[in-house]
Amino acid sequence: MARGCLQGVKYLMFAFNLLFWLGGCGILGVGIWLAATQGNFATLSSSFPSLSAANLLIVTGTFIMAIGFVGCIGAIKENKCLLLTFFVLLLLVFLLEVTVTVLFFAYTDKIDRYAQRDLKKGLHLYGTPGNVGLTNAWSIIQTDFRCCGVSNYTDWFEVYNATRVPDSCCLEFSESCGLHAPGTWWKAPCYETVKMWLQENLLAVGVFGLCTALVQILGLTFAMTMYCQVVKADTYCA
Repeated sequence: MARGCLQGVKYLMFAFNLLFWLGGCGILGVGIWLAATQGNFATLSSSFPSLSAANLLIVTGTFIMAIGFVGCIGAIKENKCLLLTFFVLLLLVFLLEVTVTVLFFAYTDKIDRYAQRDLKKGLHLYGTPGNVGLTNAWSIIQTDFRCCGVSNYTDWFEVYNATRVPDSCCLEFSESCGLHAPGTWWKAPCYETVKMWLQENLLAVGVFGLCTALVQILGLTFAMTMYCQVVKADTYCA
């Protein structure tokens, strides 16, 4: 009976971790593709130049693959050490996510102020050599969200030391349209516009976060259940 229960949990955990590992492969693949085709796309921070979408996906995908691999091998081999390692790693990730979420909501105002300061510093790297990713990211954001600058379009005046903005700020794009009058530019601040968009899609973000948490809890449950079954089986055999 105990052996049959162990086998059932074993295959369930293997299937779970195989999907987990394949998910990590997918994330890693997207990260590598972004790095190869888009450079450092979405690198908006001057303080953390490595904090790009590509790098985040590569690190996340690699870490998920590693955890999934440990879980798969632990399940197939019924190895207590690997099962416990998988449980501890997944628990640390879960606790880290909870901590980051709590800190984010507790210090939202401070994070807002710091983020805006850092983004304004990053504007000075726009169009400079070696910052193609940042330049492309700002161009896409300003075009898609119909906004200009971090707080407003005057943020660009400090960058250019002149009354001008990038062409991506224009209501109707044309060559050197950023040199025209302010009446031809988007007036909305990009930071608040993107923030409002995120708030409007908060439900989707919340559902994704909840699903992620449930998957992690399921993985923790499988790992601990199988670990206990392996310990019981060893004790029974002894």
